[in-house]
Amino acid sequence: MTEEFVFQPPAPTGVPVRGSSARFPVRRVYCVGRNYAAHAREMGSDPDREPPFFFCKPSDAVSPVADGAEGTFPYPPGSNNVHYEVELVVAIGKGGRDIPVEQAAAHVFGYAVGLDMTRRDLQNESKKTGRPWETGKAFDRSAPIGPIVPVQAIGHPERGAVTLAVNGAEKQRGDLSDLIWSVPEMVSYLSKLFELQPGDLIYSGTPEGVGPVVKGDRMQCAIEGVGELVVKVV
Repeated sequence: MTEEFVFQPPAPTGVPVRGSSARFPVRRVYCVGRNYAAHAREMGSDPDREPPFFFCKPSDAVSPVADGAEGTFPYPPGSNNVHYEVELVVAIGKGGRDIPVEQAAAHVFGYAVGLDMTRRDLQNESKKTGRPWETGKAFDRSAPIGPIVPVQAIGHPERGAVTLAVNGAEKQRGDLSDLIWSVPEMVSYLSKLFELQPGDLIYSGTPEGVGPVVKGDRMQCAIEGVGELVVKVV
């Protein structure tokens, strides 16, 4: 018997996969907080290697951008201080629970360039009051992402420049080697808290230099060996 719904369920968000006509269906979006020491300092935190912490965005917050295209980011309501954060995104292709660090890389399908857009004023207010971060982090289209590049094409990048420019002026620069928690460590740790499944995305943290954008700004993101992402604020 075919299952019926009271209305048509939304289609899954599909991210382009480089070299393929198939798309990567997004299940969950996990984000790692303060995973670069310099960014932790600029946000007023101690960069010592404490256990990683995570927050989530809804899957429909993901806003895919095709190779060579320019995406758009609608400036969200309720905020006057919206920040960019460029990040390496890890796409999970094989699920698991309690994954050992030495086996974690085998669970990765590929990598992409992403943006964790943040209503900083709302996030800061949430921090002060000890409330959840959803209003600052989980709003509509808050997770732009470029095409996912399969592991078979690039391997597992452990170093390479991570940069973001606004209107041609560089604002963020770091290196994948600066990650406090490596990709295998992130995957392993997260799998002890949640059962990972194919379709999960992990936004791995951002380098220092985060800052605001306004309508009309053009964000140019790049991760060496992975790709580029260009998004205009509208």
